[in-house]
Amino acid sequence: MDKQRTLRAAGAVCAALVVGAAAVNAALSQTHESQARARARVDIVVPADPGGGWDLVAREAQHAMRLNGIVANTQVLNLPGAGGTIGLAQTVRREGNATTLMTTGTVMIGGIIVNDSAQTLADVVPIARVADDYEVFVVRDDSPLQDMNDLIEAWEDDPGSVAVGGGSLGGTDHLLAGLAAQSQGIGPSDVNYIPFAGGAQALTSLLSGSIDVGVSGYNEFSDQVETGNLRVLGVSAEERVPGLEDHPTLPEQGVDAVLPNWRGFMAPPGITEEERAELTAIVEEMVATPEWRDTLERNRWDDTFQSGPEFEEFLREEITRITAVTEDLGLS
Repeated sequence: MDKQRTLRAAGAVCAALVVGAAAVNAALSQTHESQARARARVDIVVPADPGGGWDLVAREAQHAMRLNGIVANTQVLNLPGAGGTIGLAQTVRREGNATTLMTTGTVMIGGIIVNDSAQTLADVVPIARVADDYEVFVVRDDSPLQDMNDLIEAWEDDPGSVAVGGGSLGGTDHLLAGLAAQSQGIGPSDVNYIPFAGGAQALTSLLSGSIDVGVSGYNEFSDQVETGNLRVLGVSAEERVPGLEDHPTLPEQGVDAVLPNWRGFMAPPGITEEERAELTAIVEEMVATPEWRDTLERNRWDDTFQSGPEFEEFLREEITRITAVTEDLGLS
């Protein structure tokens, strides 16, 4: 009888080992399958119209991934609206989809606050920050404003007398105008800020004289700056940016308003750590390509790559900072 009990116990142990091994193998197989799917196809959700900064990041990444065989097939999906929060909501709905990346950045933080979005960046999975794009204040060549000090003086005399145009309320352009005013003791909400759908519309209004000052990423104004129709008053960087060395920064002119428009990628919620690691590896391989290096140079973007805990910490600090600015602007 003891012998029978021993045999039954041994059999139970063997069965448990077989079941356990099968479960481990199944889990490994599932991980390998999801990794293979990400290498076969990745959808890049762009929460904005074609032609903007997020779209440019997505399409440059798509090009680098395809050309270097990092991902066999990449599709860019434009889902614009509400400061990026419509695309964010759609990404959240893709829960568990480990073949999706969403472009994001500074603008989305403000968009979430201004639009009182039900979804936030806490609802998606941080993958990587890939670059920083800097903002500029520009004026027409015939403007009496010669530098940021002239703009500050005009604000001090009467903030409402200077029409400043840029992107949507709570976006990077609006935040920078508020930060610049605040650094000089001027109420951010006193700035006469005119929001447009994007930099292109702000440019048209600036050239027509409908607004006095334009704020956006340099690339939105570059053609007109290079032809001499517009002048740069200041760049929102701590130090002079490669490719923009001829243009002074805001801190150089006593304006403590450094605001990089960072670009990055997030993934849908509900993916595994292994799936997150694979998407991170894809982005890491992409930013190491010659094509991406060329993208940084052509667009005058800073390489500020971060992933993992470092990127998560940056996000926490950035959300805190942008939230404080939107409160000062009376937007939250």
